[in-house]
Parts: sequence; structure tokens; C-alpha cells
Amino acid sequence: MNSNKWMNRCRASRLSGWLLAATLGISLAGCGGSSSSNVAPAEGEGAAAQEAGTATLVIGAYSVAKDALQEILPAFGREWEAKTGQKLKFQESYEASGTQARSIVGGFKADVAVLSLEGDMDKIVKAGLMSKDWKKTETGGMITRSLVVLGTREGNPLGISGFADLAKPGVKVLFPNPKVSGGAQWDINAIYGAGLKQAERESGKKDAAAAKAFLKAVYRNVESMDKSGRASMAAFEYGVGDVIVTYENELLARVAQGVHYDIVTPDDTILIENPAGVVDVNADAHGVREAADALVAYMQGADAQAVFAEHGFRPVNEQAAERFADRYETPSGLFDIGYLGGWDQVRSELYAKRGVWYQVLAGK
Repeated sequence: MNSNKWMNRCRASRLSGWLLAATLGISLAGCGGSSSSNVAPAEGEGAAAQEAGTATLVIGAYSVAKDALQEILPAFGREWEAKTGQKLKFQESYEASGTQARSIVGGFKADVAVLSLEGDMDKIVKAGLMSKDWKKTETGGMITRSLVVLGTREGNPLGISGFADLAKPGVKVLFPNPKVSGGAQWDINAIYGAGLKQAERESGKKDAAAAKAFLKAVYRNVESMDKSGRASMAAFEYGVGDVIVTYENELLARVAQGVHYDIVTPDDTILIENPAGVVDVNADAHGVREAADALVAYMQGADAQAVFAEHGFRPVNEQAAERFADRYETPSGLFDIGYLGGWDQVRSELYAKRGVWYQVLAGK
């Protein structure tokens, strides 16, 4: 990964302040004059606000998307007001993706969910709050892409080149807790998939037992599992660990800020895809369905995609992807969730109560 190219283009990106927030566990932020609370408008309040020429959109998002969204939301608000005459305010909550999904299912009345993985959206669908058609867009319901990569201390003193090196004696590894963090599930999927890829090269077949052993060997060196990708990154910056397994965009963002890390892109790693959708029941109750639909569409459009790209994400919009194509490498062994059988299989095989990950935790 040529981090200097990224740093020269993006050094001016406004990303400061998140480290303190992540360290202290701050998860709520206001934007465009919004309140920084987890309290949505009362039933009927949204419709009344619309009549008065204003409306509030409640956003429930995963923590890694925060910096980009705090640029995208005001830009959408300005465009929406110019188009409709209606002024929008935003109430935003930022948490680990799994925590955010459970919060919405449990009663946090977000109008729009911006999460790390499809499985967290499925939880909202199963609760009857969101249509199962949320994926029926040109981008399959996704708004950003990234890769699982490795961050090392400046100069890569341990010579890390891929996931296999994380199992070497004395290497201290960080990634978040998959029980609450969608990013952690992407990390574990990447490591497990890399194990499958290695087994396939050596034996000609995907060997689940070999992939489990590969994951288990890496897990032995895990120093810390924090509640979110942002919290894990904060711990790494504080000096914990030798290598962090994280989103490519997280490291690119920090390099753009002048933080001196090396970014290692494994040959075998997974393509991350992050979704967004309208929480239908809440948006309809608040009288903001049209604006919520428009926001999701805006996030998939070229303008918002360019902002996401400036924050290190890989665009899903074709126009933006072509514009920023020279910023990104495509690893030779890149795979997607389909290589692991799709999310349903991953949930049942890796994260079920007796699944691979929990066997690894139990030392089995």
C-alpha cells in the first residue's frame, strides 16, 4: 500500500478529535444543528415539524463511519432544503455496529441505519422494523467498501506481511470483539478465509479444520478485543499491541492525519461491504420517509461517495470508483463473503453458539 500517495492527497481531511471520543467511549454526536441524543422525535412530531418547514432525521450508525457522515449529512441537508424548502436537523448515534443494531431493535427509533455488515441489518428486518427489500438498489444496499488490512508500527519492525505472521511467537495482535463489533466479524472472516485460501493452495480444497487452526493460532496472540473498531484503533495509538487488524479506511485516515504507521495489505483478504437503509417503521411514524429515502440514495451517489473516498473508503458508485481507482490496490487473493458461503453460512458456522469462533475462544 502506497500510503504516501494517500497522505499527499488527503492530509487536509478533517478527521481530528475521534481518538479522544473513542478512548472515552463517546458515541453520540450532533451535526447541522442537531441534538446529540439517542432520543428520537415522539410519534407524530415528525409530521408536525414537516408542516412547520423543518424535520429531524435520526441516524443510527456504526462508529467507523462517523467522520465521513459528519460531512455528508450537512451537505445532504443543504441539497434537500434547496430542493424542497424543508430544513433538516440530524440526531446521530455512533456505536459498534452490533450494539447499534440491537439498540434499534430494542427501541432506539432511528430513521436510517448505517451499519458495518448485512447481518446487523437483518436483525432489524427480523424485528419487523425494516423492509426486506432494503437491498434492492443499484449498489445492493451498500454505501461503502473497504478491505481488512494490517497496521504496524512505523517501519514494520516485525516484518509483518500477512495474516500468517500474526501467529508468530511474541507478536501482539489487536482487533475488536465480534460479539458487539461488525468490524471484528469482518476481521475474523478475513483471517478464517485466509486460512481457507492457504489450505486450498496446499491441498486443492477448502479445509475448514485447517482454517480453524489458522484462526486459533492467530487468536493466541490477541492482546486486546475492544468494543468497536474505533476503540481498538484508540488502544493501538495509545501503544497497545504490535499489529492491528482493521479496516483499510481507518488506517488511511490516520496516515492522512500524519500518524506514522505502515499499512500491510495481505495477499489473501476480504472485501468489506457496508450497508445503509431506511428503518421503515420509524421513518413512517416520524413523517420523514421521503427524506430518509433520499438520504440513503444520496449516500450511494457520486458526491457522497467522493467524501467517503476522502476518508479512505472504496466507493460503490461506479463514477466515483473510476475517479479514485488509482488510490487502491487489488490484492491477488482478494475474496468476498461469498467465498465463505455467504452471511447465512458464516453466521451458522462461525458465530453460532457452537460455531468455529466460540470453539476457538474455548480452546477446542
